[in-house]
Amino acid sequence: MKKTLVVLAAGIGSRYGGLKQMDPVGPSGEFILDYSVYDAIKAGFNKIVFVISKNIENDFKETIGKRISAQVEVDYVIQSLEDLPKEFTVPADRTKPWGTGHAVFACRNAVNEPFAVINGDDFYGQESYKLLADSLESSKDDPAIFAMVGYKLSNTVSEHGSVARGVCSVDEDSKLTTVVERTHIETDDGNIRYKDDDGSWHDLSGNELVSMNLWGFKPSLFATLETEFLKFLQESGNELKSEFFVPSVVNTLINANAISVDVLATSSPWFGVTYAADKPIVVAKIQKLIDEGLYPSSLWD
Repeated sequence: MKKTLVVLAAGIGSRYGGLKQMDPVGPSGEFILDYSVYDAIKAGFNKIVFVISKNIENDFKETIGKRISAQVEVDYVIQSLEDLPKEFTVPADRTKPWGTGHAVFACRNAVNEPFAVINGDDFYGQESYKLLADSLESSKDDPAIFAMVGYKLSNTVSEHGSVARGVCSVDEDSKLTTVVERTHIETDDGNIRYKDDDGSWHDLSGNELVSMNLWGFKPSLFATLETEFLKFLQESGNELKSEFFVPSVVNTLINANAISVDVLATSSPWFGVTYAADKPIVVAKIQKLIDEGLYPSSLWD
């Protein structure tokens, strides 16, 4: 069965100041993205679709795409601010991308099979990809069964600044009931809290299950993405920093009883470079996994 991994990488260039400034985390020059693709191929994914921005296209293909396309089928999708319904135009001063929901929607002409979605700069762990691949395989004939890999919140925060996380609720059958995007979660003297849209703070236990944007979808999602993106633009399209998030679309479908989402709890480690100070920690964790024999010292040799 064909299974595609969609890698959301359009924001990498802006976060690092361009691909040429990206620092490797592996001993042979590997980025986190290399380890993600390696794990996905090992789990049975056989096509990779990179969602990138036009300004990093050439660098991305030369730096990352060339070595990965030697291992697996690769396609590219450009996420553009101008990819809008014909009745809408981009606000004059807007530079911020439209969000993860729009990034996935950009793949509508490139993906026709069950697919996973990941962030390009997050490390998810080998078990997570295997769980997701097995879920997509077992539900391949049902377009209404999706999946999400869940992580413990306390294992996903940074000591160096705030993070955004999708905080989840799950029923007794391990089905997702809600996922709420919290865009400002931080640690404060050992405690975890989030700031609401009105500026008020709320405590979190750290045991909450969170989405790290590791999803399993069917192509049936694209029709709803189109409908919900249109609603988003009508309500928030003139705002310069509004974002259309995948979790909001998943919530809409759950509330309409149109889908079920299997929550796959994983023991795999998650880590990422949200801030520059996170990088030495990530390098050390990658080296530890290599020392344990989970990865070769040179990933693509």
